[in-house]
Amino acid sequence: MLGGLPIALGASQQLPANFDVKGIDAFLAQQVKEREIPGMSVALVREGRVVLVKGYGKSSLARNTPVTPETKFAIGSVTKQFTCACVLLLAEEGKLSVEDKVAKYFPHLTKANEITLLDLMNHVSGYPDYYPLDFVDRRMAKPISADQLLQDYAGGRLDFEPRTRWSYSNTGYVILGLVVEKVSGESFAEFLQRRILKPLGMENTTYEPEAILDRFAQGYTSFALGPAERALPEGKGWVAAAGALWSTPTDLAKWDMALMDGKTLNPDSYKLMTKARTLANGRGTGYGCGVAISLRNGVTVLTHSGMVSGFSAYNSIIPATRSAAVLLSNSEFLISPLHSRILSLMTKSEEALPKITRLSAADAARDFFARLQQGKVDRQQLGEEFSELLSAARLRDTASRLRRFGRPTKVDVESLWERGGMEVADVRIAFKSGQAVKALMYRTPDGKIQEFLVLKE
Repeated sequence: MLGGLPIALGASQQLPANFDVKGIDAFLAQQVKEREIPGMSVALVREGRVVLVKGYGKSSLARNTPVTPETKFAIGSVTKQFTCACVLLLAEEGKLSVEDKVAKYFPHLTKANEITLLDLMNHVSGYPDYYPLDFVDRRMAKPISADQLLQDYAGGRLDFEPRTRWSYSNTGYVILGLVVEKVSGESFAEFLQRRILKPLGMENTTYEPEAILDRFAQGYTSFALGPAERALPEGKGWVAAAGALWSTPTDLAKWDMALMDGKTLNPDSYKLMTKARTLANGRGTGYGCGVAISLRNGVTVLTHSGMVSGFSAYNSIIPATRSAAVLLSNSEFLISPLHSRILSLMTKSEEALPKITRLSAADAARDFFARLQQGKVDRQQLGEEFSELLSAARLRDTASRLRRFGRPTKVDVESLWERGGMEVADVRIAFKSGQAVKALMYRTPDGKIQEFLVLKE
């Protein structure tokens, strides 16, 4: 752990084709209900302005308390952005260098004379990860001291030679947190509070809370599609600077804007933080310092997810438009698809997408698939060449193959883009049997279907 999209849901709420706050809000509310997500909290930033802050579901099922914008969630490895920022702030002050060897601070660790602080931030050190599983085992249910954790996971054999591979390692981030303490002369919590949280007004963000109070969400887990049950938390000392922050989407939105606007780090530090590391063999990693760097619809996105027992978190920044998407939940794994779809919507170029005058892509796909199953299509709805391709014989054969699936129970338009002046929809069609197929649908602005391919999932 620690580690263009109208979506049709039968007769339920759809994610709008373009960015619409009310539509997104309604979609998320229904998704929390349909996916049986205990609770979720969201903040969306659009062009430098917070446009949605909302809580959904329950912060505690036992107490039946609702999620509010002030409810604190464990954000897991989203903490790593803050840990890296602490190291970079000390580097800006000349108190350390990211090229310092680990041996300067912890000479007894394995190959400490070869591994740098930057290697730790980039996950290329080779130190084994102490938290590779997605549940708290008996080992992690017990408390552990920092010295013992380092001895057990950074004092033995490396997983690989430094800088030859990328492999996610929470161990490296525990070391970084301890370096911050050694250099600053403060606890990690004190330094973080003084240099980042207080200046940014992040009043609802807490590092390693001593007690889980009313404003903190209760974490839940589930096994093999079973009901939600209270999650067993990690023992004290395990997550530390690798993932021990609790926060709200509003506070994380403040952090995101401060990063993008240069209010926390100077330009050189920000550039290093958002630069993907290259390995010794020249291969890229797609990961900087506490952020993964990727392209979504041709737009650069900086993202980190976080998972600790009972919680999941996603924080994404879109620097080009000064936008951000923060989704936090007191459940494991359930919000990943929602984050992905919201992010795709926020990075989609609405201007380039053709405006269709008829049905939405989801409704058009559902309607046309049903017609294919019946072997009866309205050729007035088809482009001339596609109508020619769909001969009477081909239509009969297609109907005989598709009819066996039965009526679709769910149609998801997983992405939308433009090609040749047409709207292109990537569609997933699911059935009561549990089977699903994919479809690729092209439509011109007049709503006519120019292509509809049915493919295996």
